[in-house]
Amino acid sequence: MLQSLSFAKPLANRTARVTLALFLAAVVLVPLSAFAQRSPDAGSTFIARYQARVTATQNEQPHWITPLVTVTPRLEQEFRTDFLRQTNNAGYDIWTYDNGKGLELIPERHIELLFNLPPFVNHLAPKTNDGFGDVSFLSKYRLFARNEEHGNAIITAFLGASVPTGKNGNGSCCAIVTPTLAVGKGFGLLALTSTAGGSLPVTNASGLGHTIIWNSVAQYHVGRTGAARFFWPEVEFNSSFFEGGSSDGKATTFTTPGMVIGRIPLTHDAGGRSGRLGLTFGAGEQIALTHFHTSNHNLVLTVRLPF
Repeated sequence: MLQSLSFAKPLANRTARVTLALFLAAVVLVPLSAFAQRSPDAGSTFIARYQARVTATQNEQPHWITPLVTVTPRLEQEFRTDFLRQTNNAGYDIWTYDNGKGLELIPERHIELLFNLPPFVNHLAPKTNDGFGDVSFLSKYRLFARNEEHGNAIITAFLGASVPTGKNGNGSCCAIVTPTLAVGKGFGLLALTSTAGGSLPVTNASGLGHTIIWNSVAQYHVGRTGAARFFWPEVEFNSSFFEGGSSDGKATTFTTPGMVIGRIPLTHDAGGRSGRLGLTFGAGEQIALTHFHTSNHNLVLTVRLPF
């Protein structure tokens, strides 16, 4: 017992340091991004040159909006926080604050790195314990991209990982690695995206089993000009197939209708053109389609500051 406690304390300290570092990075990077777009000498600053490279990278890919649940194959740069309300089969709500989102950066033409904050899980059922969940990370490598004028398609590989930092049973017992392949194709105002991946527990694979995750989403861009350009209604299908573990042989599928609104520009340059700093938000509801499910009618809320 003493050994486990001595390990838990430095692990909690590391989690706190990671959380603080991500928060400080967002506080520093977002204002600097806005300043670089407004400063008359912005072209000579490191931030301005970095942002110019990010803009050039994103101009090589489709300019769709990021869906509510499905991880986009596009490379994005933003600070994001989500809120998830799940209703379990007993009728009690579980709120997850932040839902494992955080800072997303594009350090290189083909790469995006995501540093996610640990979610906080708030149980409204009696005799349950609230607490932070696991810290997670994700990297993307864009294999193929064509913008709307040259094919409107993209293929990206993901590699995600989670570290068992959760408290009071609000996380996994073990570290998990999740490789994923994502593809997307646009047809005019319609964008179709699909991702498929699987969980690979680092330890205790027999106890945890493996989960195959398949998400597909159809998004429609209401318009290219005026206020309509900010509206992206969507419908997603989020499926999990369980092999091994306590849910062996079972599957859960949700349909998630929703609306994402953005990217609303928050800055403009001297010529009146929209800057990189913006606001995106959205909402949707996950509705179970399969007999097996541990929650239903889940509310998904998202707020993002792309920069």
